Amino acid sequence: MNDQIELKTMGLKATFPRLKILDVFRKAETRHHSAEDVYRALIAEDVDIGLATVYRVLTQFEQAGILLRSQFDGGKAVFELNDGDHHDHLICTNCGRVVEFSDAEIEKRQHRVAKENGFTLESHNMMLYGICPKCSAAKKA
Repeated sequence: MNDQIELKTMGLKATFPRLKILDVFRKAETRHHSAEDVYRALIAEDVDIGLATVYRVLTQFEQAGILLRSQFDGGKAVFELNDGDHHDHLICTNCGRVVEFSDAEIEKRQHRVAKENGFTLESHNMMLYGICPKCSAAKKA
């Protein structure tokens, strides 16, 4: 979908800052970005958008459902494009690497646990913390 049309569909005007920030997420090699990451990417492209504007747009995008916000290990908020597919995260406690995964059995179990406790599950966010293979190999060396 065209970014201008997508923004208008979400009730947002297709302003230059919004389009550029959305472009940063679309072109990025990694999925998870803090406001500072986005700001640095804009500076690297010689785009004059202030950090306060970046924060404001990220919040607007989150509220509109364009971005999802996560907070890994109590650190900074990071954002990723909401592609509509649910996934969970593995986070390396050494280097901060984030790996996304989906597991149908885990999803079923989470719904079953909610039901067993009388909850109607609306959403959930699962983050598993550990040491990634690269950091494990480095520690062994």
